[in-house]
Amino acid sequence: MVDQRRFPSLLAIRAFEAAARLGSFARAAQELDTTAASVSYHVRRLEEQIGVRLFARYPQRVELTEPGQLVAREAIYAFAALRASFIKAANLDETRLSLTTLPTFGTSWLTPKLGRFRAKHPEIALDLDLSPDAQDLSSGHFDAAIRNGHGRWPGLRTVELFPSIFMPLCAPSLKDAAAGIADPRGPLNIPLLGRSDWWALWYRARGFDDVVLHGRFGTHLSAEYLDIAAAVAGHGIAIGSPILFRNEIEAGRLVPAHDAVAGDGRTFWFTFPVARQHSGKIARFRDWLCGEASRDRDAADHYIRRAVIVEP
Repeated sequence: MVDQRRFPSLLAIRAFEAAARLGSFARAAQELDTTAASVSYHVRRLEEQIGVRLFARYPQRVELTEPGQLVAREAIYAFAALRASFIKAANLDETRLSLTTLPTFGTSWLTPKLGRFRAKHPEIALDLDLSPDAQDLSSGHFDAAIRNGHGRWPGLRTVELFPSIFMPLCAPSLKDAAAGIADPRGPLNIPLLGRSDWWALWYRARGFDDVVLHGRFGTHLSAEYLDIAAAVAGHGIAIGSPILFRNEIEAGRLVPAHDAVAGDGRTFWFTFPVARQHSGKIARFRDWLCGEASRDRDAADHYIRRAVIVEP
């Protein structure tokens, strides 16, 4: 008779998979409706049973070990496939696509184009969620996502759209006055808008290290598209993507305040669970989305080729 105690329990594997996918015992506990201590206990029991340390534990966080990463990929894939089978068994509606994406991408780039998707595929209704945090695609709440990063997410298929690049943008009336941003050591009478880390990275791409920008910022806004709206209104110089805001540039509402373009190596990706790779509605949206991205990528080629990539 086989001694079942030699084999990891499904409960322990489930706790490990959730903790690995979410990167936290606490977040795994929330998903599993239990406590972080319980998740930690089951993961430790799993480690003892297989004789391999899966997580490195630190005071405020946990991190997968190299063996843990290998096991996590398989576990996440397996549970994603299992979830997909239940969703399929529940007769998932192929006429409604639920998509989650970043607020700026969804507001400034995607939403103005969705009329073309509806015209091409009137049989598919789209539910669009805007969230600054990456949503869990294994839960069944969302069919797909558009994310910004390096495209390495366990259990997900990824399709590259276009790079994440940024440059200073301002209203045409501020173009001459904005010339002062070229040298961060000189005076500047116009406030900066947007993320300070992007500004620092943009200056690093131009050879200025350890730039001190304290006191140069105007109103702090929560999203890039709000910074751009403030720039259009003439309230300052924003740091933003010439791809996401190509319409504003082509319409003359914004102009580059400086020709230099920078990036941090990240890219926008269309992504969906591996287990959903044969979904017809996802395939149709992916094909349409890639066509739109390709056109904008070609139109912004002169910006992309000039971009200097700097590691954060």
